[in-house]
Amino acid sequence: MVPTMSWPDRMRRRQASEYLAAQHGVSLSPATLAKLAITGAGPAFRRDGRFPLYERQHLDAFAVQRLGPLRRTTRDQHIA
Repeated sequence: MVPTMSWPDRMRRRQASEYLAAQHGVSLSPATLAKLAITGAGPAFRRDGRFPLYERQHLDAFAVQRLGPLRRTTRDQHIA
């Protein structure tokens, strides 16, 4: 059995990218997260000086929103 990594509550951009991939299957590079931060389309973050810090709860919410609702077929709008 592979041990599960313990993720910190706040993560810098590279680790946030790794977290999204490992926990949600959402593959976004740190550069893409940086671009999304400029446009306002990415996960919410705080600043520690010049460094963005992403909180785990905001990364989780972003991933759920990005993945969208559960579907049964390609025709389904979503499952109620």
